[in-house]
Amino acid sequence: MSFKLIKNVHLYTPEDKGMQDILICGEKIAYMDTHIDLQGVPVDVIDGKGMNALPGLIDQHVHIIGGGGQTGYFSLAPEVPLSRLLACGTTTVVGLLGTDGFVKQLPALYAKTKALCMDGISAYMLTGYYGLPTPTLTDSVANDMIFIDKVIGCKIAMSDDRSSYPTKQELMRIIQQVRLGGFTSAKGGVMHVHLGALAEGIELLLEIAREYPTLIGYISPTHMGRTHDLFLQAIEFAKLGGMIDISTGGTKYCEPYKSVLEGIEAGVSIDQMTFSSDGNAGVRRKDPVTGADTYKVAPLHLNLEQVIQLIKEGGMAPSDAFKLITINPAKNMKLKGKGEIKQGYDADITLFDDTWKLQGVYARGKEMMHEGVVLHKGNFEL
Repeated sequence: MSFKLIKNVHLYTPEDKGMQDILICGEKIAYMDTHIDLQGVPVDVIDGKGMNALPGLIDQHVHIIGGGGQTGYFSLAPEVPLSRLLACGTTTVVGLLGTDGFVKQLPALYAKTKALCMDGISAYMLTGYYGLPTPTLTDSVANDMIFIDKVIGCKIAMSDDRSSYPTKQELMRIIQQVRLGGFTSAKGGVMHVHLGALAEGIELLLEIAREYPTLIGYISPTHMGRTHDLFLQAIEFAKLGGMIDISTGGTKYCEPYKSVLEGIEAGVSIDQMTFSSDGNAGVRRKDPVTGADTYKVAPLHLNLEQVIQLIKEGGMAPSDAFKLITINPAKNMKLKGKGEIKQGYDADITLFDDTWKLQGVYARGKEMMHEGVVLHKGNFEL
């Protein structure tokens, strides 16, 4: 088993712990202290002087096998390359399907999830997709969670003209499935809800939260910064005890970091908000000259960009700002051993210089980026 010792870093766990050394044993955090001197065993010593060490970043909403096409087969987005995730500090990713549950299917999503784990990062997946009936790998959402190692919950869409317009009862049945599947598998369980821009917003979720307050921890509404009216509902949901996810990509009424500041001003705790990228979906654009449809993949780096904006423009302490993409999504998705630099947790670490430029990444104890250069790529990357 290999040992690595990262010395002389300013440690954010994400709590500010000041100057510390971090000892990694294999894939785990073994110990942190102001000074660690390991004798008698071979150890790889890394001088982190001038670096800020934070947990590896978590992106809880990524189309890892690519989003579905909007204008025909040629518009299907490709799978996400490992290097694109590492380039923005992502060491843990939750993959899911989008509007397309037909060409893009759950077996391929599971295979890509496992492939990313074999590449050295951590990956999980949600069963289901936008619509009803909910597709599954087994015969139910609960059994997917119980018998499929990487399935941690279910996705559904609402308040979107591409959704199946789920009723309150249908949403309650999905919650029951993720809850019971979470009990048996000890995964926790989550119903991750895509929100479109239709006027009703999350009214059904608010009704469930008011009537059944013990269920709110199983509900994860996303794209909550799509419109301002939707974000006002998100504030109400948070005040009932829920967690709200703000997409840094896609349609939004303002810059996501400003939504966070608005939420805090309205009385929402920073501990109840997360960022996710909605990355690697297909982004449709019109050529201004020819009028033809063109596509590019949705970016993955905006989570980190918006956190840095919170620090530089919003005046937020790094220990709070980085919660949005570390400990908070780990709690929301109920990921054990993730989101903190803590003894016994996975050795997922990011290193930033004093300008908050990403310089180093460790995933499960393995160095994946050095001095800003990604060291590892997927098998088929050029």
